Amino acid sequence: MFFLDYNPSVFMIFWLTMLGGALGVLFMIPLRKYLIVEQHRKLPYPEGTACAEILKAGEEGGSRAGLVIFGGIAGGVYKFLMSALHMWKDVPEWTLRFYQGAIVNLEATPALLGVGFIIGPRIAAVMLAGGALGWWVIIPMIKMFGASSAVIIHPAVSQIANMDSWDLWSRYVRYIGAGGVAFGGLVGIIKSAPVIWRSFRLGFSEITKGFHHRKGVLRTSDDLPMSIVIAGSALIVFLLWTTKGISINILAVLLIVILGFFFVTVASLTVGLVGSSSNPVSGMTITTLLVTCLLFVAMGWTGKGYMIVAMTVGAVICIAICIAGDTSQDLKTGYLLGATPKNQQLAELLALLVPAATIGGVLYLLHSTYGIGSKELSAPQATLMSMVVKGVMGKSLPWTLIILGMMIAACVEMMGIGSLPFAIGLYLPVSLSTPIMAGGLVAFFISKWSKDKKQESLDRGILLASGLVAGDALMGILIAVMAGLGWVAIGKEPLFGSAAGLLVFGMMTALLGWTAYAREKK
Repeated sequence: MFFLDYNPSVFMIFWLTMLGGALGVLFMIPLRKYLIVEQHRKLPYPEGTACAEILKAGEEGGSRAGLVIFGGIAGGVYKFLMSALHMWKDVPEWTLRFYQGAIVNLEATPALLGVGFIIGPRIAAVMLAGGALGWWVIIPMIKMFGASSAVIIHPAVSQIANMDSWDLWSRYVRYIGAGGVAFGGLVGIIKSAPVIWRSFRLGFSEITKGFHHRKGVLRTSDDLPMSIVIAGSALIVFLLWTTKGISINILAVLLIVILGFFFVTVASLTVGLVGSSSNPVSGMTITTLLVTCLLFVAMGWTGKGYMIVAMTVGAVICIAICIAGDTSQDLKTGYLLGATPKNQQLAELLALLVPAATIGGVLYLLHSTYGIGSKELSAPQATLMSMVVKGVMGKSLPWTLIILGMMIAACVEMMGIGSLPFAIGLYLPVSLSTPIMAGGLVAFFISKWSKDKKQESLDRGILLASGLVAGDALMGILIAVMAGLGWVAIGKEPLFGSAAGLLVFGMMTALLGWTAYAREKK
């Protein structure tokens, strides 16, 4: 919105965040029985599983708690040395000069290593395959064909010869990935449609049978009633339509409902497969903006005011996607621990007050300090989203790249491979897929070597991996606080380079494998 020269007030940011977040929670409720319960074995929800393991280990104590605590300390110390003391490079990277300057890199964090172990080698490999296609096939091919061209090829703003791999990814590959994510999400919805419809039908039957019917429901299966979900969603839509300053029309309202539910489902499937760290929120938001702007153009609505309306639709759905993904992880934790879903869902709605009340002030603080769009705060995803809105409204969007991504995802689907994790890998930097693959490989070799002790070793590995995720995350928050107080420098050049970063990450990977494989002493 800032890039479209529209500065929403702090209250408007609060209001959109509250309404979008509530929509994300409510839309997730009827999906819980299918995604969390019926797909329990197929959707690992790595962060949710990690939280459950930590809580169970703390309750049981003994060696289980020891593994989680050890993992938390190891992940926290690693993160502090890397991000606070800048001992080694956090993203080791090498340029392959002999291969059109393609780069090989990985985000060497304990959290992504732990996520990879939890989701396993299959999903990790599919995700890495998408990243490999983007970074080690498409980008070198663009460089080879465009290196001698003096023409600036849209949507880039400079000649290909002057662009590095990151520039090519940002200007070309991300559009391809966005198309793939849209197609993969659509296929996921189609595959899940019968069971999702069954969940809705059961929910609607509760309304007709009344509250007496709910008395026989098990506590661990007791969601908020469908009547509350429908009434709450209707109220949110009504408030979006009638609030002064938002100025959305009936078409925008319908898009929020339809696209909102669609992408909430896709987000919940995605975080169940590859975790919240790899949830392509910006890709789904870009798809939302594409559909919204195309419909607006078809209606002849191309003025700046309609750009703001389109971005408002995108903002509400983006927030709903984020909250739905986190809610899914929380509900997975609750399912594993035997919590009451209804109480969790009420808590999710109440907790929205905290981020909604703070995000507006934080946004304006950053804008006044650095300036959104400046070198210090480039906001690449927001830049891309504003470009999409302007591109569609101005009829200059690179549709060939988006359709290419959809065709690639369709080919992957025809080979019997789930296209959504593949498309996520294609859309995101390959540096996110490589450490996840490392964790997946550890799980693969542990399952092969452990033989009759396979499940015991995998359980030990999940406990340690859960600790790594938690330690990394908690230390990241602490480092952010220290940076805000001026105790830690951000962006400082590391003491050691990529080789040291890869070596230390390798040691952490070996530690995860050895600890999982080691037999527990009786």
